[in-house]
Amino acid sequence: MSYTALYRKFRPGNFQDVRGQEHIVTTLRNQIKAERVGHAYLFCGTRGTGKTTIAKILAKAVNCQNPQDGSPCNECEMCKRISAQISMNVIEIDAASNNGVDNIREIVDEVQYSPTEGKYKVYIIDEVHMLSTGAFNALLKTLEEPPAYVIFILATTEVHKIPITILSRCQRYDFKRISIETITKQLMSLMDQEQVEVEEKAIWYIAKVADGSLRDALSLLDQCIAFNFGEKLTFDKALDVLGAVDIEVFHRLAGCILAADVVEAMTLVEEIVISGRELTQFVTDFTWYLRNVLLLKTSKEAYQMLDVATEQISILESYAEKFSMETAMRYIRIFSELSNQLKYASQKRVLLEIAIIKLCKPSMERDLSSVLERLRIVEEQLERGTFASDTTSSRQNTTDAGQEGNEQGDNSQRNAVQKLPKAISEDLKEVAKNWDGIVNNLSGQMRAMLRGVVPSVGSDNSLLLIFEEGINYKIISDEKKLFEIEEMIMKMIQKEVKLQTKLVEAREKSQDIIDLTKWVNMDIEYED
Repeated sequence: MSYTALYRKFRPGNFQDVRGQEHIVTTLRNQIKAERVGHAYLFCGTRGTGKTTIAKILAKAVNCQNPQDGSPCNECEMCKRISAQISMNVIEIDAASNNGVDNIREIVDEVQYSPTEGKYKVYIIDEVHMLSTGAFNALLKTLEEPPAYVIFILATTEVHKIPITILSRCQRYDFKRISIETITKQLMSLMDQEQVEVEEKAIWYIAKVADGSLRDALSLLDQCIAFNFGEKLTFDKALDVLGAVDIEVFHRLAGCILAADVVEAMTLVEEIVISGRELTQFVTDFTWYLRNVLLLKTSKEAYQMLDVATEQISILESYAEKFSMETAMRYIRIFSELSNQLKYASQKRVLLEIAIIKLCKPSMERDLSSVLERLRIVEEQLERGTFASDTTSSRQNTTDAGQEGNEQGDNSQRNAVQKLPKAISEDLKEVAKNWDGIVNNLSGQMRAMLRGVVPSVGSDNSLLLIFEEGINYKIISDEKKLFEIEEMIMKMIQKEVKLQTKLVEAREKSQDIIDLTKWVNMDIEYED
């Protein structure tokens, strides 16, 4: 006798055996007991959550000659014929391959004939969202007023594609993703029946990978048992079958991102794509890798919650030491957002690369977690005692009364790496503390141009204004504009401060620029 896959062998035959959809099962059983069965149902939900299974059970229950508490008896002739798929009363249609107007017109013609046996003719249309517009229109009238002996059950994984005219004529039931605990309990019970020795942690990991789909979980379990046939299915063996070797790739990717090495990270993405990995699953797996890192940072007792091979735990610990909790949470947030975007994206690789660049370059974002990440980078620079200085524009006093008073000074190239200042002057500290007030008290145009400008340390303890916008840089660098800012600074802190301006690209701000407003409490001494 040929082998039967686990998901087919253990498909529920009555409502009592259904797991994870109690809210739907209870409603349908009550309708059957009260003889208040509807004429059209819409079952919505992700794959493997029981839509087709419950549709078949409902078809048996409404035709059962001896129903028991709203469930089919599975003993009468009608139940047996429907279970064997030889009953003329239950018609299953795959809308993915039968989605034209002619296919639906055949159904419309057939419903005019009453069932030859039993009470109801039940039409189960799977993946109904794939019907064409014309097919939906052909179904519309019949779906609204079918004969009393006809029941339509429409199943779909993409309910947003169903026309509102169809939705309004059906009783809608939303199937939930089945919890990891429910799947684990069910798989353990089935393995007892099959007399297969398994480790509960292995079953838990399979349930997690299944992502709420009991059918997927059974298929994965089937695969793991076949790979380790005749042996106990352990957690580490399940990881081997389901791709846990990728943890080395996760280590490499995390290292690239922490080092802000965009080129190496893009090279790694290329390797992942060439190896044939599905990017949506890769992003999900990497998010769980980051989750494991965060758990290790949170508690030393987190080992029982890690879905990592035993020999990999020590390696993961070493990588976790490189993360701060804020960094790990920022990475998880960005990759979680990416996971949602990839579901309907046609250019998944591009979105993945953008997310990685965003992680490597926290200056691209303005939220608190990104600011903290930028501070982490600067802290590392402080520990090394170096930072990269760039081109600055400083003012010169002019003696030519005939010239416009907008000399912008000489531009000097200062590409050499210098020691970080050890002490910021008290004047600059006062400016940094009052910077928002200084900007807010300037004229409207000046306020707008100084939004997003970073106050930093210039040569000779001058105040260096960092610009990203070329037009703002050009206007503010005018002698009159700078004088206006100097006057407002003197009014606010009762001290004179010399100003310089500098134009940089956005990407340079992430590492090479010290934002004084973030470092006013540090002891820094400037050395030329």
